[in-house]
Amino acid sequence: MARPRKQTYTLEMYLKKNRKGDIDNNADVQRNFVWNKEQINELVVTVLTDDYIPPIILGEEEDSKLHIVDGGCRTAALRKFREMNYKITSVVENALIPYKKKYVDEGGAVTFEDAVCDIRNKTFEKLPVELQEKFDEYQIETVIHECCDSSRISKYIKRYNNHVAMNPDQRAFTYIDRFASRIRKIAESRFFVECSSYTEKERTKGAVERVVVETIMCTGHFDHWKTQPKAVCKYLNEHASREEWERLSDDLRRLEHIVTDDMREIFNKKDSFIFLTLFDRFTRCHEADIRFADFLREFQFHLRGVRKNEKGLLFDEIDRELGTKDRQVVTDKLAMLEGLLKEFLQHDADEGPDSGLVSFLADNLEMDGKDIQADLDLYEESLDVLLDETVKIGSKIRSAGNRPSLLAMMVYSYKEDKDLDEWMTVYAGKHTGYQVDQRKNFQQMRADFERFLRGKG
Repeated sequence: MARPRKQTYTLEMYLKKNRKGDIDNNADVQRNFVWNKEQINELVVTVLTDDYIPPIILGEEEDSKLHIVDGGCRTAALRKFREMNYKITSVVENALIPYKKKYVDEGGAVTFEDAVCDIRNKTFEKLPVELQEKFDEYQIETVIHECCDSSRISKYIKRYNNHVAMNPDQRAFTYIDRFASRIRKIAESRFFVECSSYTEKERTKGAVERVVVETIMCTGHFDHWKTQPKAVCKYLNEHASREEWERLSDDLRRLEHIVTDDMREIFNKKDSFIFLTLFDRFTRCHEADIRFADFLREFQFHLRGVRKNEKGLLFDEIDRELGTKDRQVVTDKLAMLEGLLKEFLQHDADEGPDSGLVSFLADNLEMDGKDIQADLDLYEESLDVLLDETVKIGSKIRSAGNRPSLLAMMVYSYKEDKDLDEWMTVYAGKHTGYQVDQRKNFQQMRADFERFLRGKG
């Protein structure tokens, strides 16, 4: 089969052929128009500034009729602007388009002067004549596959559209070109490779880069906090400093030495920037870094599911009504964590790092805290043995956030002299998760355990 041939049209001619049906944009398997206004705006700007548009791929039938194989959305977008009164939106980037304005004096002499057109809120008809002509005269390239039928056209559509478009995080990253290489280097640091819990899919989709820019935004520019990644990147591209990226790199190097496997889950796609901001603030306390690791462990295993903020919410409940990146959510999470961290660092040495957990167990089991503290190691070890024998690895029941209520069940079993092994096997088989509120979760598990014992009786 012969190689595809190339054909160049003026944009005016190409759109005319599409309008008349000579170049068809309605192949049976062609997808519907899916572009948003931002994409249409960018394509129009590309034409008006005479930048590059990739060739449109066509399939030619025996009767010379052409079908668009790849480029259907580009074609539809250009027609919307040229023929359907589409108005460029007010938020278009690169809205000021330079051109040569033509002047003809009384004697017929023609001169040209530099001019600029602001294309915001303009339709094609509202453009200066010079820009209208520039649009119509733009050279649109096509590549034509000859001797096609509907089956071959479908095959080509599948081939040329077998790609993944940029997601919002990846697209946002294109707006921070000043620091892009530095961000890539940070994202590839040992901390994000070995000390966090990102999936390979999240890494591929730009989640780590987003966390990096969110951290800089949160630590140094929170007064201008943005929820959308594109807005964050655009702001930092203009306002961030080299020193801020260096400080973050230094923070990550320090964390690499103290974060252990049992706390990696904390540094995830959702909350990493919160805890990295917390560490940045912690560094100003002049405490040993290992104390921050001690706090993370206490928070993950003990405080997360039992301590509530002044609004009566656990940490994982703060974003239940608002988005994770909402300014108020970020403010409330940081306020809660800073309060817990301050309390942790100020603990009397005699109380020990487990005082919050001991209080939770004592309150829920109506026992003396000193008695629980004395046997806490025994309860912890017994729980680990129980889980290894009854709950499969990877079950959410074994999550650190569920540890306080599980430990409460173990203390309860000792207090009542009742074995948990058989019940836990059945319970883990029926339940795939747990309630974030560990007090309620313990009450639910204890009630289930008591029903289990009555059923055996």
